[in-house]
Amino acid sequence: MFSFIAKRLGVMALTMVCLSMVVFFLVNLEPNLRKLSISQTNIRATDEHIEAWLQNNGYREPFFERFGVWLGVVPMQPKIDPKTGEIKSRFKFCDDPIEPTFNGILQGELGCSTGFKKKVADKIFPALEATGWLMLCVMLVMVPSALIIGILAGMREGSKLDRSLSVTSIVSTATPEYVSGVFFTVIFASWLGILNGSAATATSKGITFYNFTLPVMTMAIYGMGYIARMTRASMVEVMTAQYIRTARLKGMGFYSVVIKHALRNALIAPFTVIMLQFPWLLTGVVIVEIMFRYQGFGYTLVSAAGSNDIELLLACSLVSVVVVLVTQLISDIGYAYLNPRIRVK
Repeated sequence: MFSFIAKRLGVMALTMVCLSMVVFFLVNLEPNLRKLSISQTNIRATDEHIEAWLQNNGYREPFFERFGVWLGVVPMQPKIDPKTGEIKSRFKFCDDPIEPTFNGILQGELGCSTGFKKKVADKIFPALEATGWLMLCVMLVMVPSALIIGILAGMREGSKLDRSLSVTSIVSTATPEYVSGVFFTVIFASWLGILNGSAATATSKGITFYNFTLPVMTMAIYGMGYIARMTRASMVEVMTAQYIRTARLKGMGFYSVVIKHALRNALIAPFTVIMLQFPWLLTGVVIVEIMFRYQGFGYTLVSAAGSNDIELLLACSLVSVVVVLVTQLISDIGYAYLNPRIRVK
């Protein structure tokens, strides 16, 4: 198991570097650099002013050198004012080192946000914390509910309960977040006036039942159906296995067989699906956070894209890659432990 984890960590590191290089190349294309320069200078700036700003702030350095500086394997060189010859920072709101030093991702430095006028770490970590609370609440609501629905539906295949719960799961999965979000807002906020708190206040004034329930409900309903359908299919397969029939023939009660024998084996496949919900939640919160103006990771990502905030976009993409790779590793390890027939060589 140790060698398997070590190999997977090596593959993860290589994948992160390759994907980061691709994203770094895409966000640093010429149109993006020009938009960034215009936003930081003047909307009527001439081509000479735009080019001078890009030159002075290091955006015209060779690609691999800039990528190495951002990654932290190439030392960052201090910027020198061409008029006075003095060392200066690229941005007033984010001081660069005044001497050559390694100052990149590997050293924990994420760069400067040109859109929010602060360090990227000061913006992205509070946003990740806010999204983390949202994801935690969604998982606490979605996973137990989905497992209960799937188990109840799969226990008696073809029954009225099975058909009802299956239809409910399909409808929830087929309904996008922006549709269910509007639907819940109209019913619970407008008509009933129960959940009329603004989610925009959750990050500033604190999470309450009134400003946090609608975002959680919108995301949980959408992901619940998929997990429930997978749990139901796994449960149906287990309930038709020979050892379940043998246990029933020995005189064990139906619910005793389900709890002691069928349940653990039926949860092996849903475990992988549940772990894969974390990357979906991190990217799926974009729609929900924009709809309810909840200032988390998705809201920050859209704001960075709208203002062409290159270094903040790079940090967001790095976080997304890390979450996907880590959850996949945990999923593989957990699957191996849950299923004794799997042996990692």
